[in-house]
Amino acid sequence: MKITKGVIPGAKKIVAYGPEGIGKSTFAGSFPEPVFCDTEGSTKTMDVMRFDAPKSWDDILAAVDYVIADPTCCKTFVVDTADWAEMYCIRHTCEKGGVNGIEDFGYGKGYVYVQENFKKLLDKLDKLIELGINVVVTAHAKMRKFEQPDEMGAYDRWEMKLSRQVAPMLKEWADMVLFMNYKTYVIEDDKTKSKKAQGGKRVMYTTHNPCWDAKNRKGMPEKMPFSYESIAEYIRPDVTTSDTAALSLPIDYAKVEDNPFM
Repeated sequence: MKITKGVIPGAKKIVAYGPEGIGKSTFAGSFPEPVFCDTEGSTKTMDVMRFDAPKSWDDILAAVDYVIADPTCCKTFVVDTADWAEMYCIRHTCEKGGVNGIEDFGYGKGYVYVQENFKKLLDKLDKLIELGINVVVTAHAKMRKFEQPDEMGAYDRWEMKLSRQVAPMLKEWADMVLFMNYKTYVIEDDKTKSKKAQGGKRVMYTTHNPCWDAKNRKGMPEKMPFSYESIAEYIRPDVTTSDTAALSLPIDYAKVEDNPFM
């Protein structure tokens, strides 16, 4: 048994979600040496490495297993997108359960089974992280009416287009949850006092807001330009400090081995 101190270097788990067509796949393709598990055919016009289009949930799991067996084939593994992957997971769950639809399990049991099956994918992705391979999971965003129990009234907020069981699990699993959207500016005509939207600059949000889910563990700015270059310094493996050490029991300080993936 030992106690460790200091920053632990390693690959990152990133979830990037936003409205359709904002450029999530292009963003993921900017990561170092990515290989895509393209569940919806969104990379057809991109010059990237990809597995054959999956036709089943087992095909998605097999793609991860391939990289686990040959970790030199890429530096980033991309699941594009999570919501399409969940559809395969739902179909798989129904086939295994011998039902026609997820609601046929009754009393919400079907989505609990989907959550359990989707967890198997996240467990496999964790193995890629252990091998020093970054994982990027993209997802579409949708608007949903949200009402807090301690507040009056409801409001619209952006959420990942996933089931209520899978979405929280994916957010907890990730090191970063990044929300991409168009920044729209409203201007008012001095004469008519009419207002109109203008602009549409793409931005990336990194922290929680009542109107969307986001998080990071790096102290990133709340709003950043929508590009990989904006977050590159936060993706690179952390540099261990000079005081990082391992404490063995009984007390015996020793150097921590250098990270082989830096």
